[in-house]
Amino acid sequence: MQEIAISEFKAKCLAVLERVRSTKKPIRVTRFGKPVAEVVPPTSVEERSSWIGSMKQSFEITGDIVSPANDDSEWEVLRD
Repeated sequence: MQEIAISEFKAKCLAVLERVRSTKKPIRVTRFGKPVAEVVPPTSVEERSSWIGSMKQSFEITGDIVSPANDDSEWEVLRD
């Protein structure tokens, strides 16, 4: 993995990010020779249209989904 000093990264940040994006190879940023960060290419991004509505008609609501799951008498905070 290629390494770059943090001072050089600061000076050439946008160019370094573009290089990582185009080459798909990560770059390690170092400070005093010790790694502080790694700039890695992004993972593939799915289109919104592929996941919006993807769960449509895959489940069924049964029962009351608005009222509490337990009776008021079962709530410890309401007891005297």
